Amino acid sequence: MNIPHSDKKRVVIIGGGFAGLSIAKKLRNKNLQVVLLDKHNYHTFQPLLYQVATGGLEAGSIAYPIRKVIQEYKDFYFRLTSVKEIDTQNQKVISEIGDLNYDYLVIATGSKTNYFGNKEIERNSMSMKTIPQSLNIRSLILENFEQAVLTTNEADKNALINFVLVGAGPTGVELAGALAEMKRAILQKDYPDLDISKMEINLIQSGDRVLNTMSEKSSEAAEKFLVDLGVIVHKNVRVTNYDGRTITTNSDLTFETATVIWTAGVQGAAIHGLNSKSLVERVERIRVNQFNQVVGYDNIFAIGDIASMESEKYPQGHPMMAQPALQQGALLGENLVKLLANKPMKPFEYNDKGSMATIGRNLAVVDLPKYHFNGLFAWFVWMFVHLFSLIGFKNKAVVFLNWVYNYIRFDREGRLIVRPFKKRSFVTFTSDEV
Repeated sequence: MNIPHSDKKRVVIIGGGFAGLSIAKKLRNKNLQVVLLDKHNYHTFQPLLYQVATGGLEAGSIAYPIRKVIQEYKDFYFRLTSVKEIDTQNQKVISEIGDLNYDYLVIATGSKTNYFGNKEIERNSMSMKTIPQSLNIRSLILENFEQAVLTTNEADKNALINFVLVGAGPTGVELAGALAEMKRAILQKDYPDLDISKMEINLIQSGDRVLNTMSEKSSEAAEKFLVDLGVIVHKNVRVTNYDGRTITTNSDLTFETATVIWTAGVQGAAIHGLNSKSLVERVERIRVNQFNQVVGYDNIFAIGDIASMESEKYPQGHPMMAQPALQQGALLGENLVKLLANKPMKPFEYNDKGSMATIGRNLAVVDLPKYHFNGLFAWFVWMFVHLFSLIGFKNKAVVFLNWVYNYIRFDREGRLIVRPFKKRSFVTFTSDEV
């Protein structure tokens, strides 16, 4: 990897997400050589991916160059690559561009979509964990409308403008709300020759309520907001298959649709090489102790979504959200410095600052440790927190101006098919009129 030799201890960080950048900042200009590896040269602000997918924001406004973050850091290096395996015996990572030895290894690879072993759903549906995936969703949505205006077959037309979102967590709820607002204010103007009233937005949840990780008050408010916006919410329904045209469920309910977006679950983005005792196979997360050390290793750590720190309060590990990742990264950075100085490390304690989700214009739900509220004020709180959390002044300014413009004009000018997208397994519709 062409990393200079150094007499300092080398820390290798795999992943430039919330956790990876959090520890990187804490290791700034310490008596260490730090190497950060990531398959993208930018950090993605994932909570706003749904706005890229629905044309509310451009991709560049929620991404920030990793090299710009670390350009003032001494003896700090970035390499653009995917890590294929960890050789724990020889203390090195094996990547697409070569091998690299480490003294300390930090795994911060985050999470990926969990299809629960259903390969056909994985092949035919869309996921939304990265910027390229969000751009693919945006292109597919718009391409389906362009195709719908060309066909006279009603069944095909309805399938093209029928959207099914599987999973009513924050991502599914926010995406459903954004699509509903597009239907209400934008799509009828863009496609006057289509009957947009026939467009359906179906949100399927296997549990008995939406946003089931939030309070019941917030869950009920979110569902009411969605229904008022025209979203059809299906609870206690589990999707069993999707062949590219038809969704089947564990009930008599079926859907004919060209667009299925899967937000029903996530699992850790694990890397080969660790022993089996270190892995929670069901969710592909890495077991760690209270210092984020991987079980069975003294010099390998895992933080963020990939880490499963089991405790009495969190028997399945901390929630796979930004706050645990940021807090674990910051503390581990301090602990590595203590470890080098032969000082005792501090155990991790998660400070739950709350959770929130936005459903649409003036509509959001917020759960704080002692307060739960929704509506307009919650929407302003949601906007402030997300705006403040973005990296870079330019990104904050661009996102803020976009939000102001979209609010005043009730518009989303990012609805562009920059790069056409077609799923290879997409089922061809029966109409010959296309």
